[in-house]
Amino acid sequence: MINQLINRYKQRRTERFLTDAYARRYAFVGMGQHSLSNLYPVLHYLQVPLRYICVTSERKAQLIGRKFPGVEATAQLDAVLADDSIGGVFVAASPQAHFKLACRVLQSGKSLFIEKPPCSTLSELDTLQALQQKHGVPVVCVGLQKRYAPAVDILRKRLSHAGATSYDLHYTTGAYPEGNALMDLYIHPLDLVVSLFGTATVVACQRTTAGAYLLMLRHQDVVGTLELSTAYTWTAAEETLKVCTRRGVYRLSQLDELSFTASSTTIAGIPTEKLLPRHPVVETLYGRNNFTPVMANNQVVSQGFFGEIKAFTDAVERSAGKPLNTAVATERSAGQLLRTSLSAVRPTYELISQLSTL
Repeated sequence: MINQLINRYKQRRTERFLTDAYARRYAFVGMGQHSLSNLYPVLHYLQVPLRYICVTSERKAQLIGRKFPGVEATAQLDAVLADDSIGGVFVAASPQAHFKLACRVLQSGKSLFIEKPPCSTLSELDTLQALQQKHGVPVVCVGLQKRYAPAVDILRKRLSHAGATSYDLHYTTGAYPEGNALMDLYIHPLDLVVSLFGTATVVACQRTTAGAYLLMLRHQDVVGTLELSTAYTWTAAEETLKVCTRRGVYRLSQLDELSFTASSTTIAGIPTEKLLPRHPVVETLYGRNNFTPVMANNQVVSQGFFGEIKAFTDAVERSAGKPLNTAVATERSAGQLLRTSLSAVRPTYELISQLSTL
């Protein structure tokens, strides 16, 4: 009897996954290491029907044609944008090219997934928003994937009731000579705290070394300190967030672990743990299981890449009138709201604008 129930559950889970097919076709612009490692694998798992891969040279296009059978590789973006069968375009090229590419896609009227940063300034973001409105583009998603991470999901829900008072964030890596650390790297932790705590104002800013910041930010009800630095090492890079609330402390580590430790109770202002010593109880709210090799335990899920792509394709399919299947067990982010529209990331760009003038 138990085996029959298990087999029936597995069969239905597989059938739900197989019937969740896409009605639209998609194109991808760019083929760098980031997209090959984090985006293309998710597209393959979801079986998103890629019609085109667009790159910068005909030689690279020829090589792609052999590596990706069934996909048309091209260096002609105009031809891709002229194809009426394409419902959405993924753009993950060099950061410096994102704004111009985003403008071209938006002018075609097609839905756009644009890797971070979509642009360099607040005025350029205004331009993208104006183009989306002018050309009636149904969906625009910015690739700030931390908003879609399962651990961040849990933390966001907890903080809506916990009453956060302060936080401490460390984002430390090695040298980054190939680009702008503020726009290419620090945009991630800055966007994370804005998404969790709301619009931020810079209270204090200290530049310690080239490309490193010590910050104090004030949100509406929360104050936070941040260390953003490329003066450390890539082999032991750190991304940690500690949030203090009225009920206790949340700790988020590398988006792979989230825990909660309750605050000590008091009697007449005296901590009870000093009267009756006890070991603090740490509640694990999320932890990536490295033992079971399923999609839910893959880093593309825990880091949020799966969630952002699923949210974008869900939104594009919804705009085409396709009913969504939100019951696939391994797809934790299925059917969730698009959290990184152009308007949603505007407070992040306002914060970056403040830092750029300091």
